[in-house]
Amino acid sequence: MAAKKQKDSSADLRTNEKKWTKPLMDAGWTALPSVIIENQRQLMLSPLDLNIIVYLASKWWTAEGKPFPSKTTMAKAMDVHPRTIQKHIAALEGAGYIRREERRTETGSRTNIYHLDGLIKAVAPFAVEKLAEIKDKAELAKRRQNRAGAPKLRLVQDDDE
Repeated sequence: MAAKKQKDSSADLRTNEKKWTKPLMDAGWTALPSVIIENQRQLMLSPLDLNIIVYLASKWWTAEGKPFPSKTTMAKAMDVHPRTIQKHIAALEGAGYIRREERRTETGSRTNIYHLDGLIKAVAPFAVEKLAEIKDKAELAKRRQNRAGAPKLRLVQDDDE
């Protein structure tokens, strides 16, 4: 089973290399569920909020290894002031989408660790809805395929003859 999953994963990578080119994919890529992008309005995410989420996702490589980029680093990437990032992260935290975990040491503060569990929970109903739509479309396509072909016609005799 693990071999099949790895094979599927490498096939997906090759597909993405065909779309984006191998150098771009080799330079790094980010997995982000489409339902986040498709439902950003319903989630009341501004373009900058979504950009922050995408940036955090780009630094989140394993389930356990949560992202911890600095606000300054994110601000430079997005060409905004670090205070703007700070305000948006506070709003995302207020909405329950992000949870910040402060990292303090004896010598001072380090960058926050960001948890996206709230966003995942908020998006889950949209994913369930999307999966139901996908299932409905597949069932409809299957029904159409089962009735494919020319309609069955039969000859009707005219009584006047």
